Amino acid sequence: MQLAAVSETALRQPSGLESVFLEHQRRVFRAAYRITGNAQDAEDVLQTVFLRLARQGGAASLANPSSYLYRAAINAALDLLRARRERSNVALEEAHGAPDGPAGRPDQLHEAAELRAWLRQAIAGLPARAAEVFALHHLEGLENKEIARALGVSRVTVAVTLHRARHRLQQEFRAMRKGKP
Repeated sequence: MQLAAVSETALRQPSGLESVFLEHQRRVFRAAYRITGNAQDAEDVLQTVFLRLARQGGAASLANPSSYLYRAAINAALDLLRARRERSNVALEEAHGAPDGPAGRPDQLHEAAELRAWLRQAIAGLPARAAEVFALHHLEGLENKEIARALGVSRVTVAVTLHRARHRLQQEFRAMRKGKP
């Protein structure tokens, strides 16, 4: 009888992976949502990140689970966008009442949605490190110092990578506006 009581108590306690999931799921989802712009895609990324972690043996082997999961979410979201880009050139914006659009006239809403879709595709076309740095800075609002610490690189590396990514995106934006591919 006492064994059953211990088992029930043990069952109610979250496992290591479960407690990491409960602690970090919102942040992983938000990071993925900011990259993909779609709640269903963000859920897919969330599942992918934690399934990969489970296959690797859980969070016990990680020195900094928070940093790892955050970076994994951004990378998985970028991977999702890249995979879609390779399969077809369809827009990623879907009208699901996503909270990232401005209020305004229908033509303004449509243009904003097109710009967000273009930006997501353009970020996905950047080299992996540049896309990660750009997303961490511009979508997540992290400072260069925080990004450098999270990625294990110098602030100069972050600044140069960010500058090159912005420059490339600006060039692509100008070309797109002029009607060039």
